[in-house]
Amino acid sequence: MDRLKNKVVMITGGARGVGYCMCKRFVEENPAVIYSIDMADGCYEHPLVRPVKLSITDRPALVKFAEEVKKEFGRVDVLINNAAITRDAMLYKMTEEQWDAVINVNLKGTFNMTQAVVPFMREQKTGSIISISSGSGVYGNIGQTNYAATKAGLIGMTYSWAKELNLHGEQIRCNVLAPDNIETEMARTIPAKILEPLIARTPLKRMCQPVEVANTALFLASDEASFINGQVVCVNGGLRL
Repeated sequence: MDRLKNKVVMITGGARGVGYCMCKRFVEENPAVIYSIDMADGCYEHPLVRPVKLSITDRPALVKFAEEVKKEFGRVDVLINNAAITRDAMLYKMTEEQWDAVINVNLKGTFNMTQAVVPFMREQKTGSIISISSGSGVYGNIGQTNYAATKAGLIGMTYSWAKELNLHGEQIRCNVLAPDNIETEMARTIPAKILEPLIARTPLKRMCQPVEVANTALFLASDEASFINGQVVCVNGGLRL
C-alpha cells in the first residue's frame, strides 16, 4: 500500500510500545521518512526509520530539529504525539514532583513538539496531527490525577487546533486517539486482579493489540481521512471506565 507515499512522518515515543508498533506499521505504506523521536534507546530498524534521541521537553532542540527536517525534505506531513510518562499515586499522596513530571512531558511536551512543527504545516497548508490520549483522559482513572489531566488536556488542545489551524483555507487535520487496555510490555506487569475485570467489562472480551492503535493512527494520517478533523477516536473495544 502507498497511503503515506512521500510523506514525512514524526512519531514521538517511537522507541517502545505503541510508538514502536506505529513505526513498524507505517513503513509498509512507503513514507519518505519516519522520525522516531524518543529519549529511550531502541527503534524499529528499517532504512526509512530515523531514530532521534531528543526530549520533547527541550523546546530549543525541538525547533532546531524541525528546521533541519524542513531543510532536508521541505515539509512535515504527519505528527503523532505519542510520548508520555506515568507517575501514578492517589490524589492525597501525589507529590508536586510527580504532578510536574507528568504535566511537563505529556502536556507541555506535546505543546512544544506541535508548536515546533506547525509553522511548516501552515506554510504548506496541509498536515495531520494525531495526539494519543487514553480512556483516562475521557473518563478519569483512580490514581491518575496527573495522567488523566494531561490526556484530557490533549483533547482540549486538539479541539482548539482543529479550529485554529484552518482559519485561512488550510487542510491541517487535528485528531485524538484514545486507546484503552493495550497489550504492551507495561500492561504485562499489571496484576491479574486489576486486568481481568477490565477485560470482563470490555464487550470484545480481550485487550487491544498495539497494531490496532497503529492501524487507526495510519488511517487518520492518510488522505483516506481527509475530512476527519477535531475528533476523539476511542480504540477500546467498547470499554467504558
